Amino acid sequence: MATSKLALFSVLFGVVLNSIPVHSSQSPDLARRASPDPSLSTSITVGGHTFVNKGLVAFGLIPTEAKDSYGETLGGFGSSIAIQRGTFKARNDGTFTGKFVVLPDRGYNVESPVDWQNRFHYLSFTLNPYYNTTSLSFTDAQQTLKLQYLSTTLLTFKDKPTSGADPTFSQKYSGSSIQYPLVAANYTHLTADTEGLVHSPDGNFWISDEYAPYVYQVSPKGKILNTIAPPDAAIPRIGGKVNFTSLTNPDTGRAPNQGMEGLTASPSGDRVYGLLQSALMQEGGGNKTTNRYARFFKWNVEKLSKIRLDEEYVVPLPQSSKPETYAQSEIHWMNKDQFLVLARDGKGNGDSNAKAAYKSIDIFDVSAATNIANTQYDDATGSVAPGGQLLPSITPATYTPFVQIVNSTQLARFGLHNDKPVDRTLIAAKWESIALAPVNDHKYPDDYFLFTFADNDFMTQNGISMGKPYNATVDVDNQALVYRVTLPTVKRGSIERALGI
Repeated sequence: MATSKLALFSVLFGVVLNSIPVHSSQSPDLARRASPDPSLSTSITVGGHTFVNKGLVAFGLIPTEAKDSYGETLGGFGSSIAIQRGTFKARNDGTFTGKFVVLPDRGYNVESPVDWQNRFHYLSFTLNPYYNTTSLSFTDAQQTLKLQYLSTTLLTFKDKPTSGADPTFSQKYSGSSIQYPLVAANYTHLTADTEGLVHSPDGNFWISDEYAPYVYQVSPKGKILNTIAPPDAAIPRIGGKVNFTSLTNPDTGRAPNQGMEGLTASPSGDRVYGLLQSALMQEGGGNKTTNRYARFFKWNVEKLSKIRLDEEYVVPLPQSSKPETYAQSEIHWMNKDQFLVLARDGKGNGDSNAKAAYKSIDIFDVSAATNIANTQYDDATGSVAPGGQLLPSITPATYTPFVQIVNSTQLARFGLHNDKPVDRTLIAAKWESIALAPVNDHKYPDDYFLFTFADNDFMTQNGISMGKPYNATVDVDNQALVYRVTLPTVKRGSIERALGI
């Protein structure tokens, strides 16, 4: 059937035009008018507004054996992603292009943390959304999101390389009250387990950390310029003294490997938001059955010389029926009160258990929550949830599940699956990032592409770490997924402003 006749048939009979198959010869005009099949959609209601998940529309990967420009394994960069400002473009053929800035954490550290210099990478991408219900092969599915490595930038602090090693020492620097985590007294390199990333309008980045639950301002050349520290309640202490190790539970403060995991900012860049991965130690942290109440911070960064904490709330993370908390891995701004949040289990490819139960990009709303910023709860031992039980005087944010990644129907459309067999088509275990971009569909002005990448923990049988080969005994590709969603409470034009387009 000719394209013009197919279009006329659609108009007369209300047929939804699906996007072109990967190897189709249909016209670019038809591709531009494609839209998701309604059978793929699910919806929720939050605050009287309907949010729609229109389904998975793209899948891509960077192979597990890939290397960066320094010869190191290109992995772990699903820890956080940002679309580089000014790069996202819609093309006339119905595809979209742009560049990602992607952030690995602390390097290959399955056996123990290593002295690996932190870094971020640049990737280019081409998105060709696929809306058909017919399943693609795993190979063809990868044509819907093509990813290409471009370059790497290394991080430095005080003109020294940063390190992924576990901190055994800390100190303050002249003119600052902030205690910084360092490798050792005789090796004063800043240690960082980088987890969150924001590209700011001024061209710099905000990067959050897990060792110290800090947020660092970083230049495009990788130099750490400024530091945001949370209240004392979040700083880890052992015996009353600051101690940033990830190898021992502190008495108070962030739990090991549960620091400032989620990071986002307002489109103007004047507000920065951070969410701890789970509860503080004095609020049930360190135990999956009691660590669901995570602290959420909002900083005013209009004047970097006078950064201040304006708001602070409690976010109740989802739990299984056991109950065990699904810790969060990333957040993304929607408006001043509502945020996307990615909560998950750790099962799937890369874990000993291949069957995942919960990996979901959800919505939390702080509009009716109790603001605890700058109160007694911010003191070093302050607690809003002793033993994991939230105080009656504290109203937490509302939390609503939204986009469930572990959906067998959606995954199968892109040649993926949950549970055994354990192979390249198994969904990755650790999804840890969120990015939004406009669909540019005038019929659906509140539709956005939602990108998420997985952290593969540098797991490859052909790896290089700090110049030396390693074999992690398994291969886990760097997987990426893209959904199309309707977000009615996002102010139109705000995502474009955030992306500099």
